[in-house]
Amino acid sequence: MSKNTVDVVLIGGGVMSATLGTLIKQVQPDWSIEIFESRNQVATESTNAWNNAGTGHAALCELNYMPEGKNGELSADKAIDINEQFQLSREWWSSLVEQGTLGEPTSFINPTPHMTFVRGEENVDYLRRRYELLKTQPLFSNIEFSDDPAVVAEWAPLLIDRRDKSEAIAATRSVSGTDVDFGSVTRQLFDKLVENGAAMHMGHRVRKLKRRKDGTWDVFARNLNGHGRTITNARFVFVGGGGGALQLLQSSGIPEIKGFGGFPISGKFLKTSNPEIVKHHNAKVYGKAAVGAPPMSVPHLDTRIIDGEESLLFGPYAGFSPNFLKKGSWWDLPGSIRLHNLGPMIKVGLTQWSLEKYLLTELLASREKQMNTLREYMPTARTADWEMITAGQRVQVMKKDPVKGGILQFGTEVITGGEGSISGLLGASPGASTAVSAMLGVLEKCFPEQYQQSWKAQFKKQIPSIGEDLNADADAAAASLARTAAALNLTA
Repeated sequence: MSKNTVDVVLIGGGVMSATLGTLIKQVQPDWSIEIFESRNQVATESTNAWNNAGTGHAALCELNYMPEGKNGELSADKAIDINEQFQLSREWWSSLVEQGTLGEPTSFINPTPHMTFVRGEENVDYLRRRYELLKTQPLFSNIEFSDDPAVVAEWAPLLIDRRDKSEAIAATRSVSGTDVDFGSVTRQLFDKLVENGAAMHMGHRVRKLKRRKDGTWDVFARNLNGHGRTITNARFVFVGGGGGALQLLQSSGIPEIKGFGGFPISGKFLKTSNPEIVKHHNAKVYGKAAVGAPPMSVPHLDTRIIDGEESLLFGPYAGFSPNFLKKGSWWDLPGSIRLHNLGPMIKVGLTQWSLEKYLLTELLASREKQMNTLREYMPTARTADWEMITAGQRVQVMKKDPVKGGILQFGTEVITGGEGSISGLLGASPGASTAVSAMLGVLEKCFPEQYQQSWKAQFKKQIPSIGEDLNADADAAAASLARTAAALNLTA
C-alpha cells in the first residue's frame, strides 16, 4: 500500500469531476488534485456522448420542466431556473475556449434547434399556452409556435412526411438550442488538468471512504490493472462517480446520506446514421410523455453530432438492470440497501405503480412496438434503418419524506457532509447541462469563506451571470446569449 496526502480527491471520470477540478485549479492553482476512475478511459458512463441525448438542457423543448397544474395553470419558474443554469455553463465554456482550455467549439457544441411536437387538440392547446407564457421571458424570446403542418414541415420534415392531414398537431422551435458532446468537454478538461499537475489514476476503483480524527479522508482504492491497493489522504473529497456515488457516500458514514436510496433504470435509444435520413432532420424534437408515464419517458428525436458525424437518436426506451453503472455489478442495488433507507425504498415501491407499469411494458415491448413508437414522430421510419443501442444507467434518487415516508426524485441531489470536507452528487437529468451551476454550489457550500472572499469574484470574470437573476434583466439576458453564441460559434 502507498499513502500520501493531497488537497482534493475527485472520484469518477465524468463531467462533474472534470468541471469541479477545473474550477478549483482556476482559483487555487497550488492545490494538489488526484482523480480516480475505475475504467481505463474517462467519460465512459453517463457522460459519454452515446449514453445521453446531449440536449444541453435549457428547458427550450422539455415539457416536464413546465407541467400543467391541477386546474391547467402553468408556471415558467422551473424552466427559467434550468435555462439560467445552462447559461452559466455556456458562459464558462466560452471563457475556456478563449483561454485555450477547450478547443474548437465544434468539437463539443453545435447549434441545433430545440423543438417540441405534440398531437391532439388538448396537447395543441397546452403547447400554445406554454408558448404564450414563455415568449414573454427574455431567455425564451426567440421561441416560435405553429400549428400549420406546412410550417412544421419546413422546421422538421420527417415529422410531417406521410402524416395524416386530419391530425391536429403543433410545434414550437427555439433556434438557440444546441447539441453538446459532454464526453468531449470532459476529456478536454481532464487533459488540461493533468497538464497542470493533477494526477490521474485510471483503472482504480475506490472501495471505501473513512474520515480521520483530524477531519481529513482516507480514500481506499484498488488497482484493477494490477493487484495493488492505495490509501490516499485528502482534505476534500468529491464523489462524482455517477451511479456509484451512493454506495461510496454510504461507506463514508456521514449522517447526511441516511435515508437515501437509488433505483436504477437502463436507457435505450434507436439510432440511425443513414445519411439519406439524417440530412432531412436538424433538430432535437421533444414530445409529451404518455398519461401516467414518468418524466424520464419523454420521447425525443434528436440530431447528434459526435466526432464530426451526424446521427439521429430516438427514445428513450427503458430497461431494467440492478447495476448502478453500465459496467457495474448486479450486486449494486441489493448492496445499497441499509436499515435507514429500507423504509423509504419500500414506500416508493408501493406508490410508484405508474413507473413500475411503464418499466414492465417497456421490458415486454416487441421490436415492432418500439418502431411504432418512433413512427408516431416519424411516420416514414423503416425498421431496417434503425438499430437499438444501450445508453447509460440512470439511478433515480429515493429519499425520506416527512409526509409520504419516501419519494422518488426525478432530478439531481448534492449531498454534503463532514463540515464541508466531502460532497457527492446523486441523480440524473438535467445533470451534465447544469454541471457548472452544481459545482459552483459545491464550492460555495464546502468552502464558504474562500468562495465569498475571493473565489466568487474570480469566477464572475469568466461567468458574469453568477448570482444574477438573468431572466429578470432583458438586456443582460440578450447580452449573455449573444456573447456566448459568438464565442462558441453558435451564430447563424
